[in-house]
Amino acid sequence: MKIAIAGGTGFVGKALVHELTKNGHQVIVLTRNSNQDGPSVQYVQWLQANSNPAPSLAGTDIIINLAGESINSGRWTEQRKQTILNSRLEAVHELLKIMNELNPRPKALINASAVGYYGTSFKKTFSEENKGSSDDFLSCTVMEWENEAAKATEIGIRTVFCRFGIVLDKAEGALPKIALPYKSFIGGPIGTGKQWMSWIHIDDVVKAILFIIENEKIQGPVNFTAPNPVTMNEFGKVLSEVLKRPNWLPVPSFALKTLLGEMSTLVIDGQKVLPAKLLESGYTFQYPDLKPALKNIFS
Repeated sequence: MKIAIAGGTGFVGKALVHELTKNGHQVIVLTRNSNQDGPSVQYVQWLQANSNPAPSLAGTDIIINLAGESINSGRWTEQRKQTILNSRLEAVHELLKIMNELNPRPKALINASAVGYYGTSFKKTFSEENKGSSDDFLSCTVMEWENEAAKATEIGIRTVFCRFGIVLDKAEGALPKIALPYKSFIGGPIGTGKQWMSWIHIDDVVKAILFIIENEKIQGPVNFTAPNPVTMNEFGKVLSEVLKRPNWLPVPSFALKTLLGEMSTLVIDGQKVLPAKLLESGYTFQYPDLKPALKNIFS
């Protein structure tokens, strides 16, 4: 297949490009910066003045959109929150424009999203059937993001929203930051420890996207979380066991709120999210449980 990826140079994008090329797919990476093409990857400039990626995307079967400003780099000032939202809407808007120009059109748009759609809760369990919350910045952002991407369905393109939980990887994402205090022998529970952490191994993220590409009946929201979420207390205990480090120095919620501001919600609040649609569709998780996942990552 010919597959185009916006955001293909990011955390999930790099892992996905590697797997797709390994499986013999032709990959085009849409990027703001020029890069040297490889044997199976073509880098095409977009979102720049005078850039026109549409001709390079002729014959594309699948478009995957992972583009968007990171939510983890810097305090959420009003200006930064607007940048986070605008970057996502701009990318989707440009992809819709490109897809309208292509003939034939791609078979599917697989668009990144997030479990932040559901809002936070200590008690509720969420699946794809649950409606989103409009009580916080992340939920509102994801709703607008998905609503914009859903316009692809109006031109006959199968559209999937990949609602990512916390993606676990040794080198990138949240895990290295969480693991660092443990490696320094000062790790401990974050916040109350009772908040839920809906996690997923990077390998399952990549395999599940390939699964969705191959299963054309899957559309709409899909939760990208392992089937066994844990509380932050459980996560700390398992992480300390895998790293053979103590789990003794708690990080209080008020300290995180002081340090991170509104962004602290990423670690002191949470939600229990289950991957109902993936399981019902027959996807088999490589890492359904936390301990084997962390052992693999830190092996």
